[in-house]
Amino acid sequence: MASELIINVSPFESRVALIENGNVVELYIERDSASSLIGNIYKGRVIKVLPGMGAAFVDIGLERSAFLYVADVVDHYDDFYAEWHKDDRNGNQVSLAPHFTETQTIPIEDMLQEGQEVLVQVAKPPLCGKGARLTSHITLPGRHLVLMPTVNHVGVSRRIADEAERARLKDALLAIKPPDCGLIARTASEGVEADKLRSEIEFLLQIWNNILRKKETAPTASLLHRELDIVLRVVRDLFTKEVDCLIVDDFETHAKIIQFVESFQPLMKFNVELYQSREPLFEHYDIEIELQRALGKKVWLKSGGYIIIEPTEALVVIDVNTGRYVGKHNLEETILKTNLEAVKEIAYQLRLRNIGGLIVIDFIDMEKEANREKVYNVLKEALKKDRAKTSVLKMSELGLVEMTRQRSRQSLHHMLTEPCPYCDQKGFIRSRLTVAFDMLRELTTMIGSLDSQQVTLEAHPEVAGVLMDLGGATIESLEGEYHKKIVIRSNPHFHQEKYEISI
Repeated sequence: MASELIINVSPFESRVALIENGNVVELYIERDSASSLIGNIYKGRVIKVLPGMGAAFVDIGLERSAFLYVADVVDHYDDFYAEWHKDDRNGNQVSLAPHFTETQTIPIEDMLQEGQEVLVQVAKPPLCGKGARLTSHITLPGRHLVLMPTVNHVGVSRRIADEAERARLKDALLAIKPPDCGLIARTASEGVEADKLRSEIEFLLQIWNNILRKKETAPTASLLHRELDIVLRVVRDLFTKEVDCLIVDDFETHAKIIQFVESFQPLMKFNVELYQSREPLFEHYDIEIELQRALGKKVWLKSGGYIIIEPTEALVVIDVNTGRYVGKHNLEETILKTNLEAVKEIAYQLRLRNIGGLIVIDFIDMEKEANREKVYNVLKEALKKDRAKTSVLKMSELGLVEMTRQRSRQSLHHMLTEPCPYCDQKGFIRSRLTVAFDMLRELTTMIGSLDSQQVTLEAHPEVAGVLMDLGGATIESLEGEYHKKIVIRSNPHFHQEKYEISI
């Protein structure tokens, strides 16, 4: 399977696309104004415990308090089990808290108190007005392994299918695992020798020990460890032997990637290319077009049918329709073919748009149980390519399939759009940040060819405000490099998505 990693870097935004067999299958976007928090480790302070919710609010220094569920507290049973039991005179254990059993969760008020300091890691970013979700089960990912210093467990990536290799890796990890720590062999560890795995463990342990040392002296609500930026993160996680080449359009980032790759797989640096053409990288690979399509509600199928993707506050609804497709033989066959075609497109769109949480798919009703089972099995098979964990329930008689998909970062919909102010927030338009960054990207591409000493950027007042605020450094840099004056003009008559660049 031919794969490419395409990385577009600008002063205000970094974008990564994973292409498989000519199709964009995954998109990652990170904006400097709202860098990803996932993986960051903090020394937090419990500010409120909510027994009724089984959670606590924790201050980690962000604008909004984060929350920590009881199941995400380290040793939520083992430590307390040890405290609740003692030996009697005959050496038998006597419970000091008989109303708890091993299958029950310890009440959070017995584990955390207001004002208590906790070591936590961001598991999910702030979404839909909620604070970040935390865990005290720390994970430190490396190239080949994930170190879990608070969990005694050994595992192997489910994407490694060969049973003999899985057994080899598990034996190797058990032999080199530090006491009271856990390890997971990542997909990239396939075929890697034990000595190399041991060296990586030592490196990750050094990071963990540094975190513990910082924790002793750092103030509460402070950052102890920052996860890699989006570029190095995808290089670490996605740049495997299955990827034919990595193409990046920024000289400094190219050098940073080369240095990073040399540390774990020196030969792979020859697969890293610096893109230097005048045509924007994402336009050259038609990724900009796919990015715009990924924001649309309607997706057409080759047969003439279509699916509708409708995000709501609680879940995402996907509706399958026959559209223009009328079939050739009978209604049941027409419906089955449309549903099977929709299954593959739905699995692709979930991955491309990074749709997570609860998802309900409304397939076209099928009379035959065998056909419903066939569609269900094809859906499960199509989802195997997805890196995110999914869980799918059987199709109901009404043709509904309920499923969940792991939500680890914002979807493209939440990242790039906002409620439409023109229709009383009944729909969505590209956000002012997205429009401003599109404008800066276009200006950067064309400014060198403009035969004028002054360039005017005209946009909606909200977009103009973003340009002056977050785009100021980029504009100053362009003015200095091309010796041109750049003027930002606010036009209240413009639609938020409309802008003009003129001389």
